[in-house]
Order: sequence, then C-alpha cells, then structure tokens
Amino acid sequence: MNLKPPLIRIRILAQAGVLAAGLLVSHAALSYEAIPAQAPQSKAQRALAKLHDMTDHVTSQASDLAVEAMSMLGIKYRYGGNTPESGLDCSGLVRYVFKVALGTDLPRTAAEISRVGEKVSPRDLKPGDLVFYNTLRRGFSHVGIYLGDSKFIHSPHTGGEVRIESMNIAYWKKRFNGARRIIDPDAPEPQE
Repeated sequence: MNLKPPLIRIRILAQAGVLAAGLLVSHAALSYEAIPAQAPQSKAQRALAKLHDMTDHVTSQASDLAVEAMSMLGIKYRYGGNTPESGLDCSGLVRYVFKVALGTDLPRTAAEISRVGEKVSPRDLKPGDLVFYNTLRRGFSHVGIYLGDSKFIHSPHTGGEVRIESMNIAYWKKRFNGARRIIDPDAPEPQE
C-alpha cells in the first residue's frame, strides 16, 4: 500500500485548495455582471449568458482535475500502474484523475491518449489540458496534466513519485510534443 501519512495528505489537499481558489479567482476576473432574470434579454445577452454557464462548467472541471491530481502528489511511480494503492505511471495518473474527477475514461497509453480530444497550442493551455513529451526517444511517450503558470503534474519514472514541474525547464522544453484538451461529453454546447 502506498498511501501518504495524514499530515502530508492534509498539506497536499491544502495546496490543492489554494490552486483551486486561484482558478476560481481567475474565472471571476473574466466574469461579467449577471443579468436579472426578469429583464428581457437580447440574442447577444442570451449568448453571453450561455457562454458564462459554459465557462463556469469548464472552470469547475479544471478545479476538480487540479484538486484530484494534486491529491496524488507523492504516490510512487510504477510502470503500468493505474491506482494510487499500487502506484501510477504517467498515463495511469492521467486516466485515474480524469475518471475520478470527471467520470471520463481515457485510453491506456500516453500515445493513445494523445489522439483524444482537440489539439491545443502551448499559448492557449488551460488547467486540465494534457501535455505530452518525448521521453523514450519516441513521440508522445509521456503525459502530464497542465496546472497553469507553466506547471504540470506527472508521474515521472521508476524510483520517482507524482510531482509538479515547470514546463520551462530545458529538459521539458526540448521534449515537448504538444497538448490536447479533453472535451467533456456532458458540457453544454454553444448555441447561436
């Protein structure tokens, strides 16, 4: 069993709470003033209200993913591992977090996951997006979850444990393969 002592887990959850609060504050800064329900709404106001609802949903998903991922900090790496109790490899971490936080099933390997969702440019990364790297001399051999501020969480290698790293470190910059955003099938669709 690979579970963390209670004090370490509490500290990790507190850090996750701070990150989630930061996501919510960022969202609030982009938010608009609510339109009273009784007031007649133009087409543009209705579209803006729908966009706001979608933004709330996406922000909530990113927060759920970040909190769940950060609760895995310190879990030991295990090749082929897919539970915190037995250990997690990179794709096992991503699959576990997406399943617990969003109920979303993802393929088993980093390469297979790299074909799911939509492509995202590095400048458009948002918390919850997946970032892919070439760590085994083949593309898309490693995956992590983007947390914001050029940081990602991943399960690195044998002997390592789930940790947060900067994408700006030369090692990761040189090996970056791309990013994907997993589309939630339950998200509201934009209406015109």
